[in-house]
Amino acid sequence: MPHPNDPKLRSFIDVAAESHFPIQNLPYGVFSAKDGLAPRVGVAIGDYVLDLWQLAQDCRFDLVEPAVFAASQLNPFMALGPKVWSSTRARISELLRHDHPELRDNESLRKRALVPMADVTLHLPFAVSGYTDFYSSKEHATNVGVMFRGKDNALQPNWLHMPIGYNGRASTVVVSGTPVRRPRGQLKPPSADLPSFGPCKRLDFELEMGVVVGQASAMGEMLTEKQAEDMIFGFVILNDWSARDIQQWEYVPLGPFQAKVFATSISPWVVTREALEPFRLHGPAQDPKPLPYLQQAQPNNYDMALEVDLRATPMKAPKNISRTNFKYMYWSSVQQLVHHAACGCAMNVGDLLGSGTISGPEKDQRGSLLEISWNGTEPVELASGVTRSFLEDGDSLVMRGWCQGDGYRVGFGEVEGTILAAE
Repeated sequence: MPHPNDPKLRSFIDVAAESHFPIQNLPYGVFSAKDGLAPRVGVAIGDYVLDLWQLAQDCRFDLVEPAVFAASQLNPFMALGPKVWSSTRARISELLRHDHPELRDNESLRKRALVPMADVTLHLPFAVSGYTDFYSSKEHATNVGVMFRGKDNALQPNWLHMPIGYNGRASTVVVSGTPVRRPRGQLKPPSADLPSFGPCKRLDFELEMGVVVGQASAMGEMLTEKQAEDMIFGFVILNDWSARDIQQWEYVPLGPFQAKVFATSISPWVVTREALEPFRLHGPAQDPKPLPYLQQAQPNNYDMALEVDLRATPMKAPKNISRTNFKYMYWSSVQQLVHHAACGCAMNVGDLLGSGTISGPEKDQRGSLLEISWNGTEPVELASGVTRSFLEDGDSLVMRGWCQGDGYRVGFGEVEGTILAAE
């Protein structure tokens, strides 16, 4: 049987070349439809969602019980482990192939199992057990360091030796399309003698990828590179909304807190690690050489195009404000997971690891408004008379990402959020 990543594969469902969801992708999500049934697990294929519960009910899977796909989250499926992930993806690929009659020629099952994407509601794809956000783009960290500490002290001494991160809040991770309320908090601009409490005035986004952990590790256990890789179920696009003025006042001495916990948006489709395998490459050279537990024997970065569009309230159409690539990340997702567990921290099914803001070496590859507007000193012109240094109420932000194959794309769809006024 052909491997699901075979670029020659075609589905009996027509899929446009620019679609994010060809047969080589098959990302997982949770959806509900007009049939009134509870949210359940599906796979994106072209402009359709393949209802895995319907297929399981019809005994089309040997290793997965229907109840797993009837769940309103991917966690029960992820808990089955990498062998089941791989065999299930191979079986779905077989069912969707243009030369395989099993689903193609079964009109009754096809009508039940294929739901137009336009007719579904997409939900948070997995129950987030814990959320950790990293700070792993050298370009981003350098830009921020230059802004606030100067060129000679841009990177802190520890940054080149380990992935820096902090624990966020799983409770406010939301799916694409969920409006984001402007946060409130303590503010103290440099000109003020005392802090005040009120709505954030410097609201920002951060373009990130999120790692979805699909297997647990025991408390006290360290991970090898291979073990960490096997624990990664897949990836989502992640927007780490950030309140820069709240952060500026609170982050000393323990780092971000209120400035980062009010909302984190993720895309509804989880693209599996296996689907991204053809796009792996080595990341930037790491100098100094990491300590032995962080050294990598294989490429763990991905050639993944990313873009950000912003539609300010007076605008009818959005404007692109950033185009970058996941390949620029200094610390890989595998290194992040290895380091996270190195102290003995137990990892759980459904843990989410944010990559940190993804910025490239060029100005148009910066992954946050803090960098794009250089801390507000260089406002971005979006349209005639419309500029932004930070996000305003009513603004809508969309992130997209994909890996480009030979005649097909393995993509994530998009993650969107619109800013609501503070209460």
